[in-house]
This record gives sequence, C-alpha cells and structure tokens, in this order.
Amino acid sequence: MRFLRLGFLVLAAAVLYLGGTVFLPYYALGPGPARDVEPLIRIDGAPRYPSEGSFVLTSVVFDRLTAFGVVGAWIDPDRSVVHSERVYPSGEPVEVERQRAISQMDQSKLDATYVVLEELMGYPKEHGQGVLVESVVRDCAADGELYPGDLIVRIDGRSVDTSRAARRAIESAESGSALTFDVTVDGKPETVTLVREPCGGEERPIVGVSLINAFPIDVRISSDGIGGPSAGLMWALGLYDLLTPGDLTDGRTVAGTGMILVDGTVFPIGGIEEKLAAAADAGADVFLVPKENMREARAAEDHGLELVVVETFEDALGYLEGGG
Repeated sequence: MRFLRLGFLVLAAAVLYLGGTVFLPYYALGPGPARDVEPLIRIDGAPRYPSEGSFVLTSVVFDRLTAFGVVGAWIDPDRSVVHSERVYPSGEPVEVERQRAISQMDQSKLDATYVVLEELMGYPKEHGQGVLVESVVRDCAADGELYPGDLIVRIDGRSVDTSRAARRAIESAESGSALTFDVTVDGKPETVTLVREPCGGEERPIVGVSLINAFPIDVRISSDGIGGPSAGLMWALGLYDLLTPGDLTDGRTVAGTGMILVDGTVFPIGGIEEKLAAAADAGADVFLVPKENMREARAAEDHGLELVVVETFEDALGYLEGGG
C-alpha cells in the first residue's frame, strides 16, 4: 500500500512538472500593448503641433503554452488558443520570423511617412539625399543584408539621390554580377555587396529591394518592440496630426489598426478581436477598422467603442476632420 501511495505521489509530481514546464505547439493570443503614437514620433526639420487627445496603436501578444497554460487560456475570455502554425506559418525559426515582423513594422513606418509627406510637403519631388530601402524581397540577395530604413548613398561608387537613379544603377549591371552598396544604418556607414540575379519568383535579374526617395525632413519612429505591419494607419495619423496645426483627435483617444501602402490604401489585418479589447483597456472612444475587418469587428464582443470603417488614409482624415 505504501508503494502504491508513493507511486501515485511520484506520478502526480511528474504530471504537475510536465504540465507546467513542457511547451506544446500552441500559443495564446491576447490583447497586447496599446501605445499613444505621438510620443513615439520624433521630427527634426518641421514645427511640431501636439494634440490634447491621442492616437493609439493596438497590438496582439503571443504566449507559448504548456498544458496548464492551454487550460488557463481557454477559460480566459480575452485570450484564444491557436496552433503554432498560425503564429509562425512559414515554419522558419522563431528568431527569423521575429526579425521579419520587425522589418514589417519598419516598413509600415516608412510607408506611413511617405503618405503624410506626399500629402503635406510635395514629396517625393521634394526630397533629401540618398534613397531609402522600403522593403526587401525574401530569398533574394538583399534579404538579410539590407533592411527597411537603410539609407543608400552610393551604388558601385556612384552617388544616388533618387530612387530612379538607384534603379538605373542596379539595372545597368549584368545578370550574375555583384554591386557594392554604400549604406548608412542608424548613422553609421556600412558596405554591402549584392549579386543581381533571378530570385523571389522573378525571371529577370534583381537584387530584391524596393526603394523610395529619402525624406525632406528627419522622421524617426520608435515601435517599442512591437512587430508586424498593422500600425501603419495609426503612424500616419499621428504624424499628420503632429505636422499640422489643430487637433485631429478633438481631445479623444482614437484607436485603430490597418496596414497602409504608399498610395494610402488601408489593408486588413489579423487579431481584430484582441485589438478591440486592447483599445477598450486603453480607454479609447473610437476604433478605426479596415473595411475587410469590419464584419469580424462587429461580431466581436461589444467593448463600447464607436467602430469607423476606413479603406484609405483619406477616409480616416475625412472622418476626423469632419468632427466624427
């Protein structure tokens, strides 16, 4: 009897240990940090007009789960349990996926800045020196060598001040040849050598980089460790509000989400339910929703938020400037 009791205790201890320490291929999705974007935006070269209210970006957190964690997430109304394939669908190492998420966030900052400066400052005609890396094509020479926000100043020794000049310099190289890029990264000079060849599903030779003109003013945005492309709309609204007199927020807390392209189009994102919860926790009054996410947003728990559908940056501006 004593041995049976001892065996039971050992088994129970093993179950408790394994249930709390061995990770399963499941993650909990829940509301992530909500950040007021304007304090995260630094501007040099233009006046700054802060708002009384705030534009808030929302995010989703992913927590890897043990067996006990799965049970806890199931009974938490603000979290859902998903398989790891949904969180990291490519099957690549987690660190690689995280770096891609950071690059997506960096691209969203650039695209948001592009949209705002085009609206307010005659950009890209009026621009600074060099060209900026806007995005990189996966599995091409630039992948892992150049990143969104890197400033290219010379290609094969030739100065490049426009994206058109940079493209000409790249396209003049023969397929299979190497090009040298002189780049400024966080204020420090670097040199990168890339081979121009077919890649990324393209039959023509490329190095795998999309370029835009440098900005006429210095805009730096801190994403505070958050990754992914879905903060683009809120970066754009925060920057626009800072660069223009008046207060687009009208003293309110305006939350939202949406990937933004350089033409101002707002694309849908994932995790809308969790982001609505994050916005409510942050005390938001309004939530700007990409059109294709609106059905899911309306079906989610009622958090007392006014839901406003947007398809473009101009839609969001129209709503806010109209006193909506």
